[in-house]
Amino acid sequence: MITTDLAAAVDAIAAALNDRQPRWALRPESPADRAFVDALYASTRWEELSVLPWPDEAKRAFLHDQSRLQGEHYRQHYPGAALHLLEHDGAAVGRIYLHVMPGEFRLMDIALLPQWRGQGHGGRVLRALQQVATAQRRRISLHVEPNNPAQRLYARLGFERGEQRGVYQYLSWLPPVLS
Repeated sequence: MITTDLAAAVDAIAAALNDRQPRWALRPESPADRAFVDALYASTRWEELSVLPWPDEAKRAFLHDQSRLQGEHYRQHYPGAALHLLEHDGAAVGRIYLHVMPGEFRLMDIALLPQWRGQGHGGRVLRALQQVATAQRRRISLHVEPNNPAQRLYARLGFERGEQRGVYQYLSWLPPVLS
């Protein structure tokens, strides 16, 4: 069950996406979306597997398993999270997974299909989340791999680096009211 605070964030993100370019929607992910979620996950990891001498079929099978395991992890460790797909003109083009905790939004994942990256959509999503976090007096935290190109976007939006947690860099953003 999504809380009122989390629902406000999802609504703000949808409004921000539609502000410049109508025809966007966010909707809860369903089991019927498994193939899309797997393909989206694979699109975010394919390049790093390019150095492996595996056949493409083996890479796809590995990424399918990793996507499934990631989904299981998120559902087990983030009960009540908003696991939403981003749609444009009714077609899924990305996802945002968001969890709310006392004083914090955890951005579990945000991803767009390759053809939708680099066009400002992710920035609009994050700025909308920052506005809601400010209104609710919450910080935003996330984990990101050091080689992820989104690091530049996070830095532009004021996210600060925290400690290294395994292979991930911990980032957080504090609204001005909490700084």
